[in-house]
Amino acid sequence: MNNKKNIILEEYENEFSYKKSKTNLDIQFNRIAFIFFFFLMVSIIYSIQLLHLGSLKSEDEAKPIPKIKDYRADIVDRNGNYLVKTVSSIDIGISPIEVIDKEKLLINLKWIFPKKDYAEVKKKLEKNKFFKFEKTISSMNYQKMMSLGDKSIRPEEKLTRIYPQKNLFSHIIGQIDNENNGISGLEKSFDEELKQRSKPLQLTVDADIQFLIREELVKFQFIFRSKGSAAILMNINNGEILSMVSYPDFDLNKREKIVDLNFINRATKGVYELGSVFKTFTIAAGLEEELIDTDTEFLNLEKRLKCGKSNIAEYDDKIPSNLTVEQILIRSGNIGSVRIGQRLEISKLKAFLEKIGIINKINFDIEEVGVPIPFKWGKCKLATVSFGHGITTTPLQLAKAYAIISNGGFDVKPSLIKRDLESNQQKKRIIKAGISKKINLILRKIVTNKEGTAGLANIEGYEIGGKTGTAQKTITGAYSKAKVNTFAGIFPASNPKYVLIVLLDEPKTSSDYVYKYKNKKGSYKGTPFNTAGWTSVEIAGKIIEKIGPILATKHMEN
Repeated sequence: MNNKKNIILEEYENEFSYKKSKTNLDIQFNRIAFIFFFFLMVSIIYSIQLLHLGSLKSEDEAKPIPKIKDYRADIVDRNGNYLVKTVSSIDIGISPIEVIDKEKLLINLKWIFPKKDYAEVKKKLEKNKFFKFEKTISSMNYQKMMSLGDKSIRPEEKLTRIYPQKNLFSHIIGQIDNENNGISGLEKSFDEELKQRSKPLQLTVDADIQFLIREELVKFQFIFRSKGSAAILMNINNGEILSMVSYPDFDLNKREKIVDLNFINRATKGVYELGSVFKTFTIAAGLEEELIDTDTEFLNLEKRLKCGKSNIAEYDDKIPSNLTVEQILIRSGNIGSVRIGQRLEISKLKAFLEKIGIINKINFDIEEVGVPIPFKWGKCKLATVSFGHGITTTPLQLAKAYAIISNGGFDVKPSLIKRDLESNQQKKRIIKAGISKKINLILRKIVTNKEGTAGLANIEGYEIGGKTGTAQKTITGAYSKAKVNTFAGIFPASNPKYVLIVLLDEPKTSSDYVYKYKNKKGSYKGTPFNTAGWTSVEIAGKIIEKIGPILATKHMEN
């Protein structure tokens, strides 16, 4: 047994004896380790370099992003609907020196564009200078042009400005010129910002409401045959303009040069005498100065007053001689308003009108803003201004003033640009507390009482209040038979949220229009008087009937 063990041990030692030697396996292992180590070091160095570069701001990053030719930001309404959009389009040009067969080319072009003046096109081809043949070509015509396979046809891709709403916001949006610069409206006043900003410019307007209001103005343009019209709907508490229409308007896509003054923006640029809508300001000023209250009586009021060379008379001889302040506004008494103005004297009435922004130029989001005509104050001017005669302003300023008087006396800034309004933003009170409540009660009675002048605006469910104004229009420095009829409305009167201004420039009476009474049964055919109560008020009522449901569901915020 011992011999056997020795033999086994000897074989084990021979087979497993260790000898230090370098084999091919060792060489391969070392090479792989070296390569791995090399790439590991390279990776570490590269990563360190990337981290270092990432912590630095390169010169390229420091430079502003280069402008894209013809780029302008889109414009949307308060709900995100596109009012203006910049899109890619293609112009087609022709290089005459590369035309192989001019007659054949002309025949093909006539087939695609039959309405073009080809006598003029032929002249351009003969001049052998590159010319633009078709701007903003349709996709269908582009395919036809390119299928001709003529190397002289040169497509040029560019950015172009389109206006999906066409006429609807023409006075608000404004126009750009051929050099891509804004020349009117928001396109001008926000020109640089539109070229720089990446996000759309959001407005306060509502496209649906704008459409409905414009629709009513267009319809009544034919009924009352006015020279033009305007309407403003504004949030009474924050000044956001939900709609601003001036008619006639124009299609922004046509890029036409507007030279006819009748296309003026009547809502902001038009400066008018607006008549009895000013009586509200006179009474509010008297309440502010505590010289009167709504039940203060004025006795033995004359039917006529003489001031200098002018006569001041009541528009209706049936107006009683004894009236309270409330009745003066409801029945739109001229003489009673004069007596209140005389109590105020020039300094107080002037200061109040300045405070509510009526007689000075207003700062606004577009440059097309009119300037009220300055005048020299005196005893006769005090008398006429008290009932809205001999003083001018713009419909935009009228909206602002009625908002202040009706919203509790807080200042507002009319705006077309949607901004983040902080709920806790401090409001600036400029009229004493309590005056709005008194005024709003009277404005409501002007619509509901049979003695009031705005009964046609009494639309059920909307609690409308307001004041009418009928003023003779000055033409070549003298008063004429032409009129400006205005209604300044608020609703709901118990807690006002909106102010609506409707203005008609030189309306006429209609013999065929059928009025449906609101405060009594029955109807009436034909316009009995060319006054605001029978024209502007009727339109305002129709507008509120249309837009009321939208306002109730979409715009309940203050």
